[in-house]
Amino acid sequence: MELLILGCNSATPTSHRNPSAQILNISGHTFLIDCGEGTQFQMRKMHVNFMKIEAIFISHMHGDHMFGLIGLISTMSLLNRSTPLTIFGHPKLEEMLRPQIAFFCDNIPFKISFVGLRYDKPQVLQEVKHVNVRSIPLRHRVDTCGFVFREQVREPNIRREAICRYGLTIADIVSIKNGRPYYDYNGEEVAREELVREAPAPLSYAYISDTQYLPNVASEIEGVSLLFHEATFMSELSELAMKTMHSTARQAALIAKAAKVRKLIIGHFSSRYVETDGLEAEAQEIFPDTTAVYDGFKIVF
Repeated sequence: MELLILGCNSATPTSHRNPSAQILNISGHTFLIDCGEGTQFQMRKMHVNFMKIEAIFISHMHGDHMFGLIGLISTMSLLNRSTPLTIFGHPKLEEMLRPQIAFFCDNIPFKISFVGLRYDKPQVLQEVKHVNVRSIPLRHRVDTCGFVFREQVREPNIRREAICRYGLTIADIVSIKNGRPYYDYNGEEVAREELVREAPAPLSYAYISDTQYLPNVASEIEGVSLLFHEATFMSELSELAMKTMHSTARQAALIAKAAKVRKLIIGHFSSRYVETDGLEAEAQEIFPDTTAVYDGFKIVF
């Protein structure tokens, strides 16, 4: 699993940070999460292959999370993309984008499918090979969702030497993969580690976009490998955070701690913070394994 931050600023681009956009590679799938202004420029700069993006997830219809969409689609069309593209977002997103696509992308060579999000309860969005994607309703000034990407549990691999040593049949292999014990010719149970190589523990990523502090989110993302949580302000501006329905760095850390995640990264910073050390330090007081991201930040699990 690899996450690349294309932009981590809030509201508007600055000279050193772009609006929200991330590339997630998980189990061989490539997803774009949000698509703020300048996303395709950042993708070029960071050598991201436009054609590998299978789906785009738009958390909500604020410009800093979607102004880059039509430009990216236009470029994909000019590059003669042929593979279908799925865009998950607000039901009105298609209504807004279709006229732009018709106007700017004449004879687009690939199919675009739009899938509307729900905002009343979590929703399974996609189940592709080895990966499950769910949405989580958040609480912001407009309808907003977060997303959770989870690898599915994989079957263990049967050791080749065990097949030869015990003459395992296909039925034996299926039985062993399903967790049943295996007995040798003498009727003695064979240790499981002698028969299989267990698959690595599944990885997971949660993206919590713009939201006011929402403690019940923790139960929806419990135990994820990596959590991104917006942290627009420091606690000294908690009243402003509440008014604008955003979170502070401390609140992001409280969610990470309650959800028992492995690692927390924070972003979507207000332009008033040229440096993000203070936001990172505030979160680390609650959840030590916290990193404030920056444009070009990459993490690999």
